[in-house]
Amino acid sequence: MKPQISNLKPQISNLKPQISKILLIYTGGTIGMNHNPQTGALEPFDFEHLLSRVPELAQFQTEIATYQFNPPIDSSDMSPKLWTELAHIIANHYEEYDGFVILHGTDTMAYTASALSFMLENLTKPVILTGSQLPIGQLRTDGKENLITSIEIAAARRQDGTAMVPEVGIYFNGHLMRGNRTTKQSADEFNAFESFNYPHLADAGVEITYHDEYIHRPSAIRLQNPSLTPQFRLDNNVIIFSLFPGIREDLIRHIIATPNLRAIVMRTFGSGNAPQNPWLLSALREGTRRGKVIINISQCLQGCVEMGRYDTGYQLQEAGVISGYDGTVEAAVTKLMYLQGKYDDPELVRKFMKQSICGEITV
Repeated sequence: MKPQISNLKPQISNLKPQISKILLIYTGGTIGMNHNPQTGALEPFDFEHLLSRVPELAQFQTEIATYQFNPPIDSSDMSPKLWTELAHIIANHYEEYDGFVILHGTDTMAYTASALSFMLENLTKPVILTGSQLPIGQLRTDGKENLITSIEIAAARRQDGTAMVPEVGIYFNGHLMRGNRTTKQSADEFNAFESFNYPHLADAGVEITYHDEYIHRPSAIRLQNPSLTPQFRLDNNVIIFSLFPGIREDLIRHIIATPNLRAIVMRTFGSGNAPQNPWLLSALREGTRRGKVIINISQCLQGCVEMGRYDTGYQLQEAGVISGYDGTVEAAVTKLMYLQGKYDDPELVRKFMKQSICGEITV
């Protein structure tokens, strides 16, 4: 993809001594789509056309540059390769800008936000993902407010000049959420995302209220040496499967025996429970013995995996299954890709899956 970087000239006031510089990255998604007059289906249109729909951007006390994926992609086509490209874009322009806003389709936004939170090691600047449920050209679009407020959040600074939100977040419908804690909850409502197990980082009403106690702050050492250390290698030899009553032994054993498969995200019941079938525990134990990392994530949107709470969970633990704590499926699978890209030893992957790297789980 060839970069297309352009600048929107700000109206600069003498009242503000320091102007923030934001890079707006357009990947695609509903926010930049239009109805095809022949088919009635939504399809991408030119990024400049999108920007023309938001003349309010010219009123920002902020310098805004733009970068366009060409062609734009549907978020269903998002992939580790494109996450790596996004990480490269941010890393290559990291010193030039104070913050980054990524326009992204909603379907896989939580996966992208989670992946970037791990890949952008030593991040000290905002990376805010947003989009919309309705195209920005429609009268009732939610895209304008999402875009405008995301830019404002990305440009916000504390009194000491550091970023107000130095982490990867998702802004949608008045709420800023930690990216690796967020899940898409609705295909139809404007309130499309929620971080069920972690409070909002900020809420936007008449004013934007930042909840400073929940925002990740870089250490003093990192602030003295704020260089980004991006991790570009991901290993996607991971699979997700959900348990259900009547799940078949041959299918589970087939998955566990898959060549090159390194990790499994297993979606269990309630607080991390599974059927007490001897064959299931035997299969999981065999997978662990073969070096596969198996993570226990609850199918519930809210709550925590507590493998010692019931006997069924305890037996999973005995079979070598690791607790996913209160993490999301999106964070678990992208964290595994990230760790497997760094480490060949499954024991190291297991070790770091039990730790919070960038606020993705509560340990």
